[in-house]
Amino acid sequence: DEFISSPPRKTVRFGGTLTEILLKYEKGDTTDFELLKHQLSDPDIKDAQIINWLHEFRASVAYLTKELEQLVKILLKLPWLRRSREVVEEYLGFLGNLVSAQTVHLRPCLRMIVSQFVPPRITIREDDVDISDSDDDDENLSENFNTCHRALQTVARYVPSTPQFLMPILVEYFPFINKSERTLECYVHNLLRVTVYLPTLRLQILELIIEKLLKLDVSTPQQDIEDAEETANDCASKEKSAEEGLFDMEEDEDRKGNKVVSSSSERMAHPLAERLDILMTILFSYIKDVCHVDGKLDISNTKDLYRDLVSVFDKLILPTHASCHVQYFMFYICSFKLGLAEAFLDHLWKKLQDPNNPSVIRQTAGSYIGSFLARAKFIPVVTVKACLDLLVNWMHKYIDNQDTGANAYCDVALHGPFYSTCQAVFYTLIFRHKQLLDGNLRKGLSYLQSLNFERIVMCQLNPLKICIPSVVNLFAAITRKYQLVFCYTIIERNNRQFIPVVRSGTGGDLVQTCTNPLDSFFPFDPYILKRSKKTIDPVYQFWEELSAEDLENLKKPIKKGTSEDEDDDFLKGETPQNDGVVEIAPNSYESSTRSPVSSIGSPADCYVPYPQ
Repeated sequence: DEFISSPPRKTVRFGGTLTEILLKYEKGDTTDFELLKHQLSDPDIKDAQIINWLHEFRASVAYLTKELEQLVKILLKLPWLRRSREVVEEYLGFLGNLVSAQTVHLRPCLRMIVSQFVPPRITIREDDVDISDSDDDDENLSENFNTCHRALQTVARYVPSTPQFLMPILVEYFPFINKSERTLECYVHNLLRVTVYLPTLRLQILELIIEKLLKLDVSTPQQDIEDAEETANDCASKEKSAEEGLFDMEEDEDRKGNKVVSSSSERMAHPLAERLDILMTILFSYIKDVCHVDGKLDISNTKDLYRDLVSVFDKLILPTHASCHVQYFMFYICSFKLGLAEAFLDHLWKKLQDPNNPSVIRQTAGSYIGSFLARAKFIPVVTVKACLDLLVNWMHKYIDNQDTGANAYCDVALHGPFYSTCQAVFYTLIFRHKQLLDGNLRKGLSYLQSLNFERIVMCQLNPLKICIPSVVNLFAAITRKYQLVFCYTIIERNNRQFIPVVRSGTGGDLVQTCTNPLDSFFPFDPYILKRSKKTIDPVYQFWEELSAEDLENLKKPIKKGTSEDEDDDFLKGETPQNDGVVEIAPNSYESSTRSPVSSIGSPADCYVPYPQ
């Protein structure tokens, strides 16, 4: 404070005060003005000089009109962040004075601050060649970011309209997804910090971040991520075996092996998946921090954030087909309190049953309901039953309205939301039937019988023909085991009616079929990003491998040649194949739309085994 309040040690080298120089410039004498610009642009400018200048500029902001835009630009380029505390404080004071007196410079000031939200790039040159271009891992980076946020808060305090001018700049400066992980990480982290002191921007900032995450997500299909991991693991194994050949000292070998695992096991082999993993970890941390105060759930904060996230979900996630990971922000916030999970299910249910919504949105809402009920460990059986009641009653009413009319035939285009709802119910039953029957078997069976699956399966709309075969397989096995409905007659009839389409092309005839006519996917299929999955795994219901006894029971009604590992096939999204069954090639779009291989998805063929 003493330093700042003490008189400047010297004025400009070439005589005259700043005010005099600016007045001369207005009259057309630009000599001193050009010298001033030159001195401010000097890369070797000292802290004391910066402080002296800023001190004078603070007193002369009234002169810094639109005409002196070039001078203001030079002032905004001053290297103030990595200077002494005195320089930083003086600069913050100058910024406050400038924007309050001359709002015309608000945008350039905001741009200058936002440009500091990423680490600076350090380029090392050797013999006129760039040998290194990487992020500056400056240990003061965190402190610099804190100072940037102070600067932004200072500007916002003086200019209340700051948020509306800031948002387009935040969009403009968002780094490309191929920028370094560190750059993306810092920028997203800083954006989320802005929402804390400028809450009116939270919804727009979340939209911006989630939109960018979605682009990353759809650019990295789950199959590509798994292939990259497999390749990386193969390479690591080869390197390890080579090391073993070179070094026989077991202690050294163990130490080396452990080191490799600890440093690389967290990283994703796929570069875009690595970026997505880091950013999803930040988003999950943000959600947790906003919703919890002193380690306890804050209901008010949580509800407010939930509303914003649902809004982003509706706008961006629901219309996006086959994203794999980003939608888990809804899964995570719903795990904090049952009321949120129920509100989310209710929200999806309204989307599904509203005939004014586009069919594709209604179908996707059905996929989300089924996947959420099946996979969310935090949803109790009583909620599952309540949802099944809603869905099944709606299906029965739909059948009442359609089964005798002119449209009472199997057609995805006409009845897409109905088939999607059927699949959601079948999928939920596959995952939850043990819990529904647990405790009191008679009561559980009575409840399942009351759902009247027989009428749904036997209706003219024929849902078993449209739903994904891997789901139909297990639903048929489970419902037969508990004598709820016998699906195999219908499955056999559907298979007999199935006619592959033969198309002639340059590569010869191609047998083409669609094993996923609904083009459906399971949005909460297993989450495979290594760091962020640690947040999801504790609240996630994995597919439990069937015990030998369960497998035997489920195999009884199934054709003898069926694979022993039906549970694994189910997870991989494959229908068990038998000898003698002609395999039908999947159609051209199936590879990109199928559910990830690690879970239920579009199976490799349309054949469904049935009992003899």
